[in-house]
Amino acid sequence: MNSSFQRKKSNRKMYLITLLIVMAGLVIYFSLKPDIRTEKSLPTEALDITFTKQGELMFIHRTTSDTLAVIDIEVAADNQKRARGLMYRKSLPKMGGMLFIHDVEQIQSFWMKNTYIPLDMIFVNSDKVIVTIHPNTTPMKEWSYASMKPALYVVEVNAGFCARHGISEGDNIDFVLSK
Repeated sequence: MNSSFQRKKSNRKMYLITLLIVMAGLVIYFSLKPDIRTEKSLPTEALDITFTKQGELMFIHRTTSDTLAVIDIEVAADNQKRARGLMYRKSLPKMGGMLFIHDVEQIQSFWMKNTYIPLDMIFVNSDKVIVTIHPNTTPMKEWSYASMKPALYVVEVNAGFCARHGISEGDNIDFVLSK
C-alpha cells in the first residue's frame, strides 16, 4: 500500500508540474503575441481610400431658406463606420463630406486621432438644425470636439468649408441618400 500511495503522490506532482509548465507557456505566448485589436495592427499612415458618394446634403440658411452649399456625402450609420469615419484618408473631395447618423440624440464627441485631413465638424440636432460647429480641427490629435447641445447628426467637411460658404450655427441641413 505504501508504494501505491507514493506512486499516486508522485503522479500528482508530475501532473501539477506539467500543468504549471503549460500555464506558464500560455502566459508567455499571450503576452508576446501581438493583439490584433490594438492600434499596432492599424495603419500608421494615410491610405488611398476612395470617396464613395452615397447621397447629397444641402446647407440651408436659417432665415432666408437659401441653399448655401450642396455636397456629396458618404454615410456612417453603424458603429463600425462611425468609429472609422475619415480616419486614414489622404483627402476628401472639395465638395464632399461624411454624414454620421447616430442612433440617439445626445451630446456627441469626436476626435481627430488617425485623421490626416483638417476638418470642420458640424453637429446637427434631430430637427436638422446646426447646434455646434468646430472649424479647422487639428489633424492627428486625441482631444475631443463635442457638441454644445444634443445632436443626432454630425457632418465632416474640409476645414474652412463653413467660413467659405457662410454656414453658421442655427442654419439647417437636409439630405437625400442614394438607394
